[in-house]
Amino acid sequence: MQTKRATTIFFSPTGTTRKVLSALASGLGDDRPEVIDLTAPGVEQAPSLTLDKGIAVIGVPVYGGRVPPVAKKRLERLRGDGVPAVLVAVYGNRAIDDALLELSDIARAQGFIPAAGASFIGEHSFATPETPVAAGRPDDQDVEIARDFGRRIRSKLEQAQTLEGLEAPEFPGNRPYRERKGSPNIAPVTDAALCVRCGSCAEACPVGAIEVRETEVVTDPTLCIWCCACTRACPEQARSLTQEPVPQSRKWLWENCSARQEPTLFGA
Repeated sequence: MQTKRATTIFFSPTGTTRKVLSALASGLGDDRPEVIDLTAPGVEQAPSLTLDKGIAVIGVPVYGGRVPPVAKKRLERLRGDGVPAVLVAVYGNRAIDDALLELSDIARAQGFIPAAGASFIGEHSFATPETPVAAGRPDDQDVEIARDFGRRIRSKLEQAQTLEGLEAPEFPGNRPYRERKGSPNIAPVTDAALCVRCGSCAEACPVGAIEVRETEVVTDPTLCIWCCACTRACPEQARSLTQEPVPQSRKWLWENCSARQEPTLFGA
C-alpha cells in the first residue's frame, strides 16, 4: 500500500502537538507534509475539507483527559475518504485517560481509518519555572521516538495489501468518556506595568478571547480554554493565570506529576 504523501492535522495552541506530528511525518518519509492547522480562531467558518489520498497524522492536546471541545468541533469539518490515519494525543505528564480513544472515535466518524496511534508528553500548560511539569517536552528524545514510530508505520503500511487487512489498534480509555469538569469563568490576566500592547497574546489565542485596546488588554473568560498560549507568547511575561483553582492544580501537578513519563505507541 502506497501512502507517499502525509497531511498533518492538528490543534496545537502552544506548539507541542505540532512538533510531535512534524517528526512523525518525517519518519513516514515526508519532510514537507501538507499542513491543516486547526488552531486559529475562525476555522469553523472555513469550507469543509475532504482527504482522499495519502496518510493523515491527526493530533490534539489532552485537556482534562479528553479531546478539547474546540478541537473536536474543528476536526468535524474534515472528511477522510477511507484515508489511513495516525492519531496522537499529547498530555501534560499526568495521564492520557480517554483522549486517544475519543480521538479515534472522532476520526472514524469522519471517515478516517485509524492505523496507529500514540500518546506523547508536552509541557503542561499550567507549568511555570517555579513549578515545572514536563519542562521542555517534547524534547530531542521524544522527537526521535516520533520519527522512528513514523518509520515503523510506513513499513507496516507498505506491507499491507489493503486497509481492510490492517489490524485496528486498541487504544486505552473508557466509554462513556471521562466527564468534563465545569470551569469557573477565569482567564489569564495582564500586568499593565509590563504590557506593551504588542498583540502577541491576541494573535496566539486559539479562540479569539483577547482584545488589545488602546490602553488595556481585555480577555473574555467565557471563551478562554486555559491553554495558556497567551502566557507563552507574551515577550514581556505580562500574562499569567493566577486565579484559583489554577494555582492549587499547578502545585498538585508539580508535586505529583513531575516524574518523567514516556510516549506510548499503539499499532506499529
